[in-house]
Amino acid sequence: MSELGELVGHQNSIYEATAPVAMYVAGILTHPATMTLRPYRDIPIRATLLNWLVSTAYDASDEFVGRIRQYVPGFRTHGGPLAAFRDLRPMLYRAVAPFLQDSHEDVREAAGLAALILAEHPALTHHRDHLAVHARRILDTSNDAPNRRVAWKALEAWDHDVTGMEPFREEPWDCGPHSDGRGDLEPPF
Repeated sequence: MSELGELVGHQNSIYEATAPVAMYVAGILTHPATMTLRPYRDIPIRATLLNWLVSTAYDASDEFVGRIRQYVPGFRTHGGPLAAFRDLRPMLYRAVAPFLQDSHEDVREAAGLAALILAEHPALTHHRDHLAVHARRILDTSNDAPNRRVAWKALEAWDHDVTGMEPFREEPWDCGPHSDGRGDLEPPF
């Protein structure tokens, strides 16, 4: 499991191996062994695999690509490993969707998050109204702020009513742990 994060998704990068590995991960999600609980974590391996897909899908999402383009003018999304992964989003969605109603809460939430991010692909727009129910469930039940942010942002992007829901403050990329807006490389004095 650690190899997925370190070798295939190190530092939020999409590599040549990312798309084939994502296809493999999607292909094994239904295997009964993926419901084995991870040692010391008490969550199914399936949830961990889905969370890897969530993280990787976010690293190839329109939002992430937009932020990169903001800081790297001329950044291209066609051709190369990023495009290969982004082209897989409809197939990955089909692999994730059966787990939206899973009986295990961690699996269900991870599948919901993956589906929300993958559904930004133009071929998946017709799933968004159905996925709004899952986004609201994540907002209502998740204790994880980043997961709740993904759900809120999806609803907002899809023009669903988010009034009365707590908006999530954007964290600027150029700020470190200091709340005064200093960048990570600036001294704290």
